[in-house]
Amino acid sequence: MKAIGVMTFGGPEVLHVFELPEPHAGAGEVRIRVHAASVNPTDTLFRAGSQAARLSGRPAPYVPGMDVARVIDELGADADNRLKVGDRVVALVIPAGPHGGAYAEYVVMPATSVVLAPAGVDFPAASTLLLNGLTARLALDALALDAGQTMAVTGAAGAFGGYVIQLAKTDGLSVIADASRSDQTLVRSLGADYVLDRGDTFA
Repeated sequence: MKAIGVMTFGGPEVLHVFELPEPHAGAGEVRIRVHAASVNPTDTLFRAGSQAARLSGRPAPYVPGMDVARVIDELGADADNRLKVGDRVVALVIPAGPHGGAYAEYVVMPATSVVLAPAGVDFPAASTLLLNGLTARLALDALALDAGQTMAVTGAAGAFGGYVIQLAKTDGLSVIADASRSDQTLVRSLGADYVLDRGDTFA
């Protein structure tokens, strides 16, 4: 199978296409035929060497990518019975794990890392859901704000900021957000109650 990975760590120029053995699902695992994988800041850090110590002793190439979406095409023994071959799914992949990251034609991971993709959402959009969405959910849970309280969201037009706004509104919070003039309509559509010009005066 084809995969995008690195032999050495560095900038975007170290990414190359490799031909790697096709993986297969083991016990408790599923294999996804990849259609879309998102690019997150964690992926650029991985490419630059943030996980080098964890990869020590493993042969290169190292394949980045944490978010993936497509269809299950292989189930290992004892895999979660919620899932079946042909399901449209999204999954969170650990690039420093035994099977590498999501930038490959096929990805194998524990069935517990896989959930059904939202209905009506295409694969590129679905592939952005888990890392940003889960991070937003965990951040809001850590804040433990009560319904009716107000929070400020910076970087509101980005993927993470957008999820924070939508989840905050679901939690009953009032949201003040910043955005450039060109992004303010988008940020309002996500549910922000007040949208201010982005800049040093926002805080």
